[in-house]
Amino acid sequence: AKPGLLRQHLTSVRAAKEVCGARVLGDEMGSSHVRFEPGKVKAGEYQFSIGTAGSTSLVCQTVLPALVLADDKSRIRFSGGTHNGMSPSLSFLQYSYLPLLSILGVETSVTVERLGFFPAGGGCWQLEVAPAAALLPVELVEPVSPRQCIAQALLSKLDRSIGERELNAASRSLEGVLEVSGEVIQVETPGPGNSFLLRCQGAGNKPHESVFEETGQHGVSAERVAKRASGRLKAFLHSGAVVEEHLADQLLLWLVLAGGGCFTTTNPSQHCRTNAAVIQQMTGCEIEFRQQQRNRWLVSL
Repeated sequence: AKPGLLRQHLTSVRAAKEVCGARVLGDEMGSSHVRFEPGKVKAGEYQFSIGTAGSTSLVCQTVLPALVLADDKSRIRFSGGTHNGMSPSLSFLQYSYLPLLSILGVETSVTVERLGFFPAGGGCWQLEVAPAAALLPVELVEPVSPRQCIAQALLSKLDRSIGERELNAASRSLEGVLEVSGEVIQVETPGPGNSFLLRCQGAGNKPHESVFEETGQHGVSAERVAKRASGRLKAFLHSGAVVEEHLADQLLLWLVLAGGGCFTTTNPSQHCRTNAAVIQQMTGCEIEFRQQQRNRWLVSL
């Protein structure tokens, strides 16, 4: 519907350009072709601003693999959107993505100055990245049976009752499945917004959590927002998989950088399969998808 580079994509291309001194053609709004000739990755201090509510998380995920393999520490400041419903949120990075990467040997720390909901944006946060001498292959195939989950209702410039209704609806939906402990978190952002998260323990004693997040929208009740997140969580638990759908496609490149690994996930999305195809085209590494049960697949390199 909107072909070519949008603002967050363009910021990602230019961020990649900056961290490795690349020669780039086609780095402009709406461009459908990009020529990217990378140079040597440089650790250091960086600032990347999207200027809209576009996803700062996607910009982070663009430069993180390169800076992890640099020869010194880096500090990056991002400004733009942190929670927009159509891409990984900053909460997702903090609770799921970055903790899981620590298993591979990726050391990071996050400092949040301000969140930024869609459409106002205005979020600001900082990531510190330590260099990794080598990345470790990861195997995430043995599921756990969590007994409880954490529910969080993030609210800005909205009535607290919205978050309380989300928490109550999630507790009712998950009754008999998981014990829910929840909290309403009021935050200050440039514009109004609401994001509802359900967080449950990852595999074994691993540090990551599976995060199921829904963004509040005009015309969608608080109860419906919570039930959508609860429904996704229950389907995931029923599958017996370890890695939920959205985290799955974001791990593929890290399997390649670590030289191997595997995990179980639910039915791979088209986004995940497309990512695997691009990785194979550019690196020659083949990522295998093997169905184990009706809604559980083993993904391996």
